Amino acid sequence: MKTITRLFVVLILLAGFNKAFAQSQKVYTKADTLRGTLTPERTWWDVQRYELAIKPDYNDKSISGSNQIVYKVVGANNGKTRMQIDLQEPLIIDSILYNGKQKLKFEHTGSVWYAHVPAQKISATNNVNIFYHGKVHQAKRAPWDGGFIFTADSLGRPWMTVACQGLGASIWYPNKDHQSDEPNLGASLTMTIPDTLVAVGNGRLVFKKNNNNGTATYKYNVVIPISNYCIIPYIGKYVNFKEKYAGEKGALDLNYWVLDYNYPKAKTYMPDQVHKMLKSFEYWFGPYPFYEDGYQLIDASHTGMEHQSAVSYGNWYKFGYRGRDMSGDGWGLKWDFIIIHESGHEWFGNNITTNDLADMWVHEGFTNYSETLFVDYIFGNQAGNEYNFGIRKGIKNDSPIIPPYGVNAQGSGDMYPKGGNMLHSIRHGLDNDELFRSILRGLNKTFYHQTVSTKQIENYVSKQAGFNYDKVFDQYLRTIQIPTLEYYLKNGKAFYRYTNCVKGFNLPLTLTKKGTKSIKVIPTENWQEIALGNGQDALFTKQAIEFMYYLSVIQVN
Repeated sequence: MKTITRLFVVLILLAGFNKAFAQSQKVYTKADTLRGTLTPERTWWDVQRYELAIKPDYNDKSISGSNQIVYKVVGANNGKTRMQIDLQEPLIIDSILYNGKQKLKFEHTGSVWYAHVPAQKISATNNVNIFYHGKVHQAKRAPWDGGFIFTADSLGRPWMTVACQGLGASIWYPNKDHQSDEPNLGASLTMTIPDTLVAVGNGRLVFKKNNNNGTATYKYNVVIPISNYCIIPYIGKYVNFKEKYAGEKGALDLNYWVLDYNYPKAKTYMPDQVHKMLKSFEYWFGPYPFYEDGYQLIDASHTGMEHQSAVSYGNWYKFGYRGRDMSGDGWGLKWDFIIIHESGHEWFGNNITTNDLADMWVHEGFTNYSETLFVDYIFGNQAGNEYNFGIRKGIKNDSPIIPPYGVNAQGSGDMYPKGGNMLHSIRHGLDNDELFRSILRGLNKTFYHQTVSTKQIENYVSKQAGFNYDKVFDQYLRTIQIPTLEYYLKNGKAFYRYTNCVKGFNLPLTLTKKGTKSIKVIPTENWQEIALGNGQDALFTKQAIEFMYYLSVIQVN
C-alpha cells in the first residue's frame, strides 16, 4: 500500500512538473519581443511628459486624437535614426510632427511604428506630436482582457472608460509602451465629449470648456510620474462630492465621482471605506504617495482598477468582492474589497512600479498582502492571520510567479495569494512587526516614484531585515514547489529540516503559543535539533505551523 501511495504522489508531482514545463516553453513572437524589450529604438530617448487629447465616438466605437510626447535625448543619435512608437491595431497614425514644425516619415510593423527623426544632441529636450484615429479595440470582459469600454449605465446613457493593464496603453493611444519609462513630469489628458456627459481623468481638473456645438472639453493633469496604463478617461453622467482628509503629510484632497443615481448611497459608503484604507495604509506603508495630485474614487462599469490618483470602482457598493468573501472565513465580508485592494496599488504598483511586466508580483503580491494588513489594523492581528490563511486556497501552483523577461509576459495569478502568503511567512519568521513595518515604509520611501526590478526589492528586504532571503524569494517566486517542513520529537528535543525545496531554502520560523515561551529556528535541508523547554513540544504541530507559514508540514517517525 505504501508503494502504491508513493507512486501516486510521484505521478501527481510529474503531472504538475509537465504542466509547468509546458508553460515555460511557450513560444514568444517577434511582436512580444518588440513590446517587452528595450530596443535600440526605445533606449536613446526618455519620456518626460505626455500631452494626450482624445475625442471618442460612442456610436462609431472609434477614437481620434493626438499625443505630444516630450522627451529627453539620453543616448547616441548619430545622423537620422528611428524612434519606436507603440500603437495597437486597428488604430492608425495619421501624421507625426517634430517640435511643432517638421513632418516626419514613418512606417510600421503590426503595432510597432517607427518615426524617422533628425539628429539630436544628448541632453536635448524635443517633442513629437502624434495624430491618430480609428476603430479602437473593445474590451469584452474588462478589466481582465482590456481595451476601450463603450457601455451604458442602468438608465441607458453612454458610459465610457478604459482598462488596459497588461494589454498595454497602446491599445488606445500612441506612447512608449514599456513600464520602465514613466513620464518624469507627469501627463495631461484632454477629452472632448458630448456636453450632456461629464469627463474625469487622473489628477486635477485644469479646465472645462463648453464648445457651443454639442460638445465640451475637459482637461486633467498629473504632476507625478505615472504608468502608461494608469492614464484613463472616465466619461458618463457623473456627479462629484469632495472632502479633505487629515493625512500623514497634511490635507489630502479626496474626490468621489459617481453616477448621479449612486450619490445617495455613495456619500457615506465611500468616505467610510476610504478613511479606513488611508488610516491603515499610511500606518503600514507611509504617506499616500500622490498628495500633489490628490485621490479620486470613480464609478466604473467593470470591477475595478488601480489607476493612479483615479481609482476605478465597480464593486456594486457591497462588502467583499461584489458580495463574496475571498477568504471564506467571514473577514472578507466586513469591508469593500475593491476600494481597499485597488487603493493599495497606489503604494505598490503606482508609487513603486516594476520595469518589466514579469515582475508584476511586486505590484500584486504586496497589494494582496495589503488586504491582510488592512484587516490586521482594523480588526486585529488574529483576524489578519485568519484572512491570510483563508485566501491561500486560491493558490494553484500552476506555473512560476516570475515568467521570462523581455517579452511582455505575465506570470501565474499566484502572484496575488502566493505573493501575499510569502510576505506573511517572512513577517512571522521575523517576529518583529516594528521592523517589518519599517521595511514596508522604507520601500515606499527609498523607491518613491521609481521603477524597479524584483532584485532591488528582494535585496532591500534582506538588507533591512538583516537576513538573506534570496532562497526564500527563489522558492516562492520562481518554482511551483510547496516547501515541506519535516519534524519529529524525541527525548525532549525537536528535530526538523526542509524538503521539496530549492537548495539553500532557509525560511526562518518563529513558533509561538500563548502561555509558552516561543522558539525561533532556521531550518535547512539538513536535520537540526533544538532542546525543548516546558510545554514547547506543543509548538511543533502541523496545524499551528501551516496556519502561520505557507509550508506543508509533516511529522515523521
